[in-house]
Amino acid sequence: MEPDASIETSSMIRVAVLPIGEVPPAVMRDYSSMLLRHQTIPLSAISSFYTEHQKSPFAHQPWDSGSLRFKFILGGAPPSPWEDFQSNRKILALIGLCHCPSSPDLSSLLGRFNAASKAYSSALIHRCFAFSPADSQLEEWSKKGGNLMLFPPADRETQELHLQTMMQEIAAALLMEFEKWVLKAESTGTILKTPLDSQSSLSSEEVIKAKKRRLGRAQKTIGDYCLLAGSPVDANAHYTTALELSRLTGDFFWLAGALEGSVCALLIDRMGQRDPVLEEEVRYRYHSVIVHYRKSFIQENAQRVSPITFELEATLKLARFLCRRELSKEVVELLTAAADGAKSLIDASDRLILYVEIARLYGSLGYERKAAFFSRQVAQLYLQQENRLAAISAMQVLALTTKAYRVQSTASVAKSSIAKKETGSGYADSTKMLHQSVASLFESQWSTLQMVVLREILLSAVRAGDPLAAWSAAARLLRSYYPLITPAGQNGLASALLNSADRLPSGTRCADPALPFIRVHSFPAHPSQMDIVKRNTAREDWWAGSAPSGPFIYTPFSKGEPNNNSKQELIWVVGEPVQVLVELANPCGFDLRVDSIYLSVHSGNFDPFPVTVNLPPNSSKVITLSGIPTSVGPVTIPGCTVHCFGVITEHLFRDVDNLLLGATQGLVLSDPFRCCGSGKLRNVAVPSISVAPRLPLLVSRIVGGDGAIILHEGEIRDVWISLANAGTVPVEQAHISLSGKNQDSVVSFSSETLKSALPLKPGAEVTIPVTLKAWRLSLVDADTAGGKSSSGTVVRHSKDGNSPALLIHYSGPLTDSKDPQTNESVVPPGRRLAVPLQICVLQGLSLVKARLLSMEIPAHVGEDLPKLVHVDNSSSEGTISSNNKMDKLVKIDPFRGSWGLRFLELELSNPTDVVFDISVSVHLENSSKEDSLCVDQDAIGHGYPKTRIDRDCSARVLIPLEHFKLPILDASFFVKDDQPDGVTSGRSSSFSEKNTKAELNASIKNLISRIKVRWQSGRNSSGELNIKDAIQAALQTSVMDVLLPDPLTFGFRLLGSISKPDDLGSFKKSTTQVQSPALKGSVVAHDVTPMEVVVRNNTKDRIRMSLSITCRDVAGENCMEGAKATVLLAGVLSGIRMEVPPLQEVKHSFSLNFLVPGEYTLVAAAMIDDASDILRARARTDSPDEPILCRGPPYHVRVVGTA
Repeated sequence: MEPDASIETSSMIRVAVLPIGEVPPAVMRDYSSMLLRHQTIPLSAISSFYTEHQKSPFAHQPWDSGSLRFKFILGGAPPSPWEDFQSNRKILALIGLCHCPSSPDLSSLLGRFNAASKAYSSALIHRCFAFSPADSQLEEWSKKGGNLMLFPPADRETQELHLQTMMQEIAAALLMEFEKWVLKAESTGTILKTPLDSQSSLSSEEVIKAKKRRLGRAQKTIGDYCLLAGSPVDANAHYTTALELSRLTGDFFWLAGALEGSVCALLIDRMGQRDPVLEEEVRYRYHSVIVHYRKSFIQENAQRVSPITFELEATLKLARFLCRRELSKEVVELLTAAADGAKSLIDASDRLILYVEIARLYGSLGYERKAAFFSRQVAQLYLQQENRLAAISAMQVLALTTKAYRVQSTASVAKSSIAKKETGSGYADSTKMLHQSVASLFESQWSTLQMVVLREILLSAVRAGDPLAAWSAAARLLRSYYPLITPAGQNGLASALLNSADRLPSGTRCADPALPFIRVHSFPAHPSQMDIVKRNTAREDWWAGSAPSGPFIYTPFSKGEPNNNSKQELIWVVGEPVQVLVELANPCGFDLRVDSIYLSVHSGNFDPFPVTVNLPPNSSKVITLSGIPTSVGPVTIPGCTVHCFGVITEHLFRDVDNLLLGATQGLVLSDPFRCCGSGKLRNVAVPSISVAPRLPLLVSRIVGGDGAIILHEGEIRDVWISLANAGTVPVEQAHISLSGKNQDSVVSFSSETLKSALPLKPGAEVTIPVTLKAWRLSLVDADTAGGKSSSGTVVRHSKDGNSPALLIHYSGPLTDSKDPQTNESVVPPGRRLAVPLQICVLQGLSLVKARLLSMEIPAHVGEDLPKLVHVDNSSSEGTISSNNKMDKLVKIDPFRGSWGLRFLELELSNPTDVVFDISVSVHLENSSKEDSLCVDQDAIGHGYPKTRIDRDCSARVLIPLEHFKLPILDASFFVKDDQPDGVTSGRSSSFSEKNTKAELNASIKNLISRIKVRWQSGRNSSGELNIKDAIQAALQTSVMDVLLPDPLTFGFRLLGSISKPDDLGSFKKSTTQVQSPALKGSVVAHDVTPMEVVVRNNTKDRIRMSLSITCRDVAGENCMEGAKATVLLAGVLSGIRMEVPPLQEVKHSFSLNFLVPGEYTLVAAAMIDDASDILRARARTDSPDEPILCRGPPYHVRVVGTA
């Protein structure tokens, strides 16, 4: 099978071009390029060399429009067994190329040429071109003539003209030889055979058949020579005769060949003109050609030779003729049929050529993936040959498929982008192509196929001995498909990279990066001590209106100027080290050593510093890359230069950004940074970086220490700030101003001291005095400090940002004396130094914490009860009245005893060196004056001093909360709006604590507002301590217990005789004394002791209940039941049905006989029937079926024995 086969191939004269002697490859390419320009020689140009010896057989030779076509075969080709069948397969001319400076012996060269000519017996013309001969060689050989043609040294144009003349002479000689051959064939005839004919003796039947078919085959061959001679009309006439004779003799193979030649003659006669009628004619004839080639198949010859190659060639020729987008469907059908026929080819080289041609035609149609598939078939055939040249060919073919499979090298992508830029493609097109590459580069369904292609490239590169190509393929395979490769495979690829690098010279660069993956982590901005500001030389305050150089929209030192820059700007200074943070990831299962990594800067004004990094398997690391700007100008950092696996590569940040973009879109197999455990990082854009000239650099420190300046409120202190110039140029201008909060705390600073030290040379230092005064803390600061303090030590009340700062704007000279190349029109910027005055203001008194305490003092049963606070039933809220201040101090409910008495404890701290006097006051509602109930004012009436807290000491203050308890359990505390009747569930939910949060908070705030904690110090200063948040946190969970009374209160007392109370809220002393010799309040054993229990209803609803009373001994056992009962009962103590009116009390009498002296405990409990919503809300239950049990406090009974 012939490569590059087309319909016009039948009209091309094959010329073998051979290098004779020693010809350097570059020179050979130069000579062959000049020769290839003469593939077509017009007939009109050879008339001066043509001589008609007798009447030409080409009667219709188109001398004006015809031409001879040459097909140069560099290096020659072996003779084809099908030369008789198709005359264009013969080598009809031989040209040798000599380079005289390399081979000065022309006689030897001529001998070599003659020896090489013997291998081409079919060649009719032999010429040997000797280029650049010496003068002596010209004199010696110019007169000898022969086949040696000398090309004297001359310019390129002259040599090309000389070569054109020689080619015209060769064309004329070939035309005359064709005439001779045709005349001889017409007169004498000849036997023409093909490999399809039998190779037996001449007396066989096939030889007889060949003689019968001789005339038809001769006419077909004459037609071939007419085509080669450039006479399509004569060729068509002979082909027509050959077609008739071949049909008569049944010679289908030669019939197909004649029909194929007639199509070529038709196209040449039309001179390249194409129309639908011509295309249809060519299509029809070539389908007939394919059918006749198929008819000529002989089964007995199938193992030896087959016409299938010609059938496939005809199919390819027709597909090439029809190859365009409009006819793509028909072309694809032809190519598919040709691909199916490849299975029948015997010779592997024929299959190779077939796949090459199919791939080319698919590529011409724009079907890149189909072309890539057949190209891979070609590469696999090359790889089967097991030799280096075949491996090189396979590698080159596979390189053509990488674009279709989206695994192309970065170098090829860069070249294509450069070519598009040269052709004028705009930036928008390149950006669009970049986004398309992101989507097409990582197609998960192609992953396995892409890995196979890269593995084939790696294998072919190793066989071909190309270590750089092998390294590139292994790098692409490892970087793009590491998630699909096993750890053993990853180690194998790492070994392949190292083995390839060992065969490369040191410092070799590759366009395809391997590992690690690198992305920008951040560009650290200048600290506040190194801010750069623009310099306006036209104004005295040259810094006015300038913004800081950092990448922040707002800084505390700006004056509200908007930042309209869409891209971040960063300014670096010549000679000052800078840093860039990058993150490295190694998602593979082996240790990765990066020999060196540094910032890749192409602008030439930056010196990067390389570092070495070791990355464990499946790990990531953030490293700092640094460098020094060397000159003024823009700096571009596209990525990092990495020396890893023995090769230097450039890792672009843009590629990793595209990779991460593909990961978010689901196009990439895996995110290498997430695989290594790295957190999600926002996309950091590389800012626009420019380098400024050398600038001064002031460094500040506070003399005596750089810690916080600790001040008490109102304290005045002088501090000294030292400024040193750490730059390389002097400070010529400087200005000091204030910024931040509490600027009034800076009483004065000495600007004159700084100005008098100007110019401040490099290394010089100046000290500036600053006078500070502590400010008074606001309530917000006090609240913050009180909430954060956990001990009595020094507390920092002022928050970060409350302290003022000194702003020093300074600048250097307008020109840089150390860099004379600096553009004088560019004004160097200035700098801003922020010196924060870290002032810590201490508060005089602080609240450490507040907590709620409970006190349980059991009640004792006696004859008399403590006087009960009077409750006026005429008022819904009740009016509290008492004449005893101690009752106000600690109120004990006689019906509840002192069970559950609660106190609020405040722990106060004095961290200063002064003494504070503390006073706590409580404001009661419905009181005409302020009642002081705690240890201070109330104690004054009883001779107690104020609470005093000494320096570095703490104190606790107790505030009883009994006065805040409501006298009545009212529904107004729970709900503020009316609910519709009959909606039990809605009312129940509104009574729940969840729906009364606002009411609880309001009650807590009311309670807190009535408690005041005041302090006074020896400095004649006083104030009120803000304890709101602390008390609210302490009371949040127990506010209902503090504010609300129990629904029922229970009380016990001893009876001699029952007396009526003066009113509903108090008892009088009994008129009858207990008949007992024991002490008052004690019970005598073995005596019947009458008692009564008093149950009070603290709600406005009638309560029905079942009352039960238990008596227990000191062991907690029930002492009235069982065989071992120690107390005898007279009356009913369980299941007592009672109904208590609103705000009234009910009594129940009984008698006990204690048999054993000791301590006994009486406890009353009531099970409420049909509990109201108020009771359920107080009991913190929402279920209507859950019983409500009210239990009273325990009352102790002391039983003594008889004397």
